[in-house]
Amino acid sequence: MTVAAKICGLSEPESLRAAVAGGARYVGFVFYPRSPRAIAPAMAAELARLLPTGVRSVGLFVDPDDEFLEHVTGQVPLDLIQLHGAETPRRIAEIKARYALPVMKAVKIGGPEDLTLALEAAEVADRLLFDAKPPAKVSALPGGNGIAFDWTILAGRSWPRPWMLSGGLTVDNVAEAVRVTGATEVDVSSGVEDRPGHKDPALVRSFLSAVAAL
Repeated sequence: MTVAAKICGLSEPESLRAAVAGGARYVGFVFYPRSPRAIAPAMAAELARLLPTGVRSVGLFVDPDDEFLEHVTGQVPLDLIQLHGAETPRRIAEIKARYALPVMKAVKIGGPEDLTLALEAAEVADRLLFDAKPPAKVSALPGGNGIAFDWTILAGRSWPRPWMLSGGLTVDNVAEAVRVTGATEVDVSSGVEDRPGHKDPALVRSFLSAVAAL
């Protein structure tokens, strides 16, 4: 089985080059000001232009309004919009229609009951991303918290859209996560950082090597 990897929250040329050289199929840019991985659109545009054919650029947004989406998409050549907030199916459909880009909707999983949201999102989104539900504290971010959810919740299930597994993945647990869930695509952010918001090229390479070995 071939597993594709996404390195999310990139903000520097060195880590982006490590992602590309290591075989990442997707790279993510975070356009959420509260995140330690937030990047200015101008810098993201520079990095996106370094990507070779076959590596898709993903823009991560959290409940964005149209003005902000236009501000970013007008500068950054994105292949995919990732919605990581509380966007409704109606809002997902609006964004798809307005920006003519495929949309991946993140679904935060805390228990089996949260899978209902995935089915609703799948009616309009092009792709799904399963992430861990953030901790119940004010300072928690919508994603990138470095925590995993119970992977057995996804075991044996099929979905009407392509999907990606996220949430607390590292070089040490990605093989087990794929084995349990059957994921064919994985997403990592904090798991390849040496401090919040800073990707370590060596950790990026190690993670991608582990994925390539699956």
